[in-house]
Formats: sequence, structure tokens, C-alpha cells
Amino acid sequence: MADVENVIIIGSGPAGYTAALYTARANLNPLVIEGFLWGGLLQQTTDVENYPGFPDGIMGPEMMQKFRDQAERFGARFITDNATRLEPGNPHTVWVEDEAYQARTVILAMGAEHKKLGVPGEEELGGRGVSYCATCDAAFYKDRATIIVGGGDSAMEEAIFLAKFSSKVVIVHRRDEFRASKIMLERARATENIEFLTPYTVEEFLAGDSGLLDRARLKNTETGEAREVPMAGAFIAIGHEPQSAIVQGIVDTDADGYVVTEGKSTRTNVPGVFGAGDLCDHTYRQAITAAGSGCQAALDAEWYLRDTPAVPTPPSLEGTGDLAEAQWAPATGQ
Repeated sequence: MADVENVIIIGSGPAGYTAALYTARANLNPLVIEGFLWGGLLQQTTDVENYPGFPDGIMGPEMMQKFRDQAERFGARFITDNATRLEPGNPHTVWVEDEAYQARTVILAMGAEHKKLGVPGEEELGGRGVSYCATCDAAFYKDRATIIVGGGDSAMEEAIFLAKFSSKVVIVHRRDEFRASKIMLERARATENIEFLTPYTVEEFLAGDSGLLDRARLKNTETGEAREVPMAGAFIAIGHEPQSAIVQGIVDTDADGYVVTEGKSTRTNVPGVFGAGDLCDHTYRQAITAAGSGCQAALDAEWYLRDTPAVPTPPSLEGTGDLAEAQWAPATGQ
């Protein structure tokens, strides 16, 4: 068995890479099992215009490369593979297929994936009209027609936000009844440029001559009637799937599979295991909030290492210092 790590971070994206940066700068020499699809959902995003510090915007993949490079600069190490199992203990064991890695602390940052419709054109037009986050992309559709697909509170929230920009927002739902709460439904219905189209499902997204989304082919779920609806943007709001499979039954999760943390901390119910980012967050789901929680998880992990005796003895933590002080040490150029 190899040496016991101070911290293993499972997952990447803003939460995982921020946790890696902070723990690396505290001389904790983190090991990041970043996954084959490293970078999280921002790898699937084009322009990011709402992250502070980038007044001209930045492409999602470029931003994630910068996050990764910054963590690596301070000593973070990466395994570009998927973690397959977590065995809690003292130390904890993280498996990558048949390879075992041990650590005193583990930060879970596997994120969440958008639920997709799985219809023709959805993948091909992703980033070219098909989106999963109105908060992220609504400004691209100012004074243009758009649709929201979904019937829950998230769909209503997305539609209300999108209506501030779009000339018209059509909420497409497969039933006449909605899962959304009464108050959210009433707010959407009261918004002048929001319309409802039920009971319809999306059969296909279609591009125009420009190669961008131009229209969607819909089907009435009761009559079978087909119709095409022109639009510049389509927002899919049918939920998220937290990537928590490897920790199910090990750490506490809620009914939807999101990892549960204690109070305002990132601590899970398993000592020395912390959760960060969209894996735990079913409310905000923004790059900046994920990065913030990655910082919190790094601090919580450092404090745990400082205050918890090691059994068995791990590699020396001598010289790690306090994480919060390390982040502002003048010698690092901060």
C-alpha cells in the first residue's frame, strides 16, 4: 500500500479544483482523482460571462484549464481517471478500479449532471441554442423567442428569469398539470411574455442555415398532433442528477441523491469526508458558488487534519501551517 495521503479530492470542476488549489497552497500535497471528463459542466459550456474577474467573458473549457493549471502550480497532483469506490476508515480508501489510494481526508466534488431529453438534435445543438441554465445564458437571447422544457419549480424560475431578456418564453410540458408549486406557477402565468404549451413533448431540435438552433418539432401527447415552433434558444429544465453513486450508503444523501452536509460546513456524517459543489447543492448550481464551497471544504479538511490524531501515523504534516494564513502568505505573491 502506498503512503497515506493528507487529502484526496474526488472530482474536478470549480469545486474540486478550488479545493485542490487551497489544500495545495497549505502544503497538503493533494491528490485529485479528476475523472475522465475533468472540468465538470463548464467543459460543456461556451461563453462564461458571469464569473467575476473576466469582464470580457471566457470559454468554459479555458476557465477550467486555468483552474487546473493554478492548482497544479502549487503542487496538486492529478489522476485522470474515475474513482470507483470509497471505503471509509482511518485512513479512508479510494479505489480507481483495482488501484487503492489511502487518505486521512476525502473531499467529494463529483458534481451533478443535467437531465437530458435524449431527443435528436439535443447533443448536436448544445451550446448552439440548446442550454440547461437560463441564469447562465439568458442574456444571449435578448429580444428573441425561447422555450423552457419542464414543469417543476426550476422550470418556472428559469422561465421567469429568461422572460426578462427574451421577447417570448414558451413553457413546454408533457401534461396539463404541473409539479411546480402553486406560487411559482402563478408567478409564471402572471408574467406577460410567458406562454404555456401543453400537453406537448419535444421530438427533435432542428438547426437553421447558420447551424444554430432554429426550431423544435413537438408532439401533442394526447392527439399525436405534430407542430414546429420557431425559437432561438431552448432551455431544458427537467432536473439534475448528482453524481453520488460511489458514496450511496456510505455518506448521508437526501431523497434526490445529493450529499448532505452539516449546517454551514462541508462535513458529511463520515468523519474526515467532506462534500462540495453541485454534488451537495440543488439550489444555486453556479460556478462561483461551487468554487466557494470547494474553498470551504479545503478549510474544513485542513482543520480536521490539524485537530484529529492520525491512526495509523500518516506522512508528517509538519510545516503545513494554517491554511487560512497560507493563502495570504506574501512569499507566494498573493
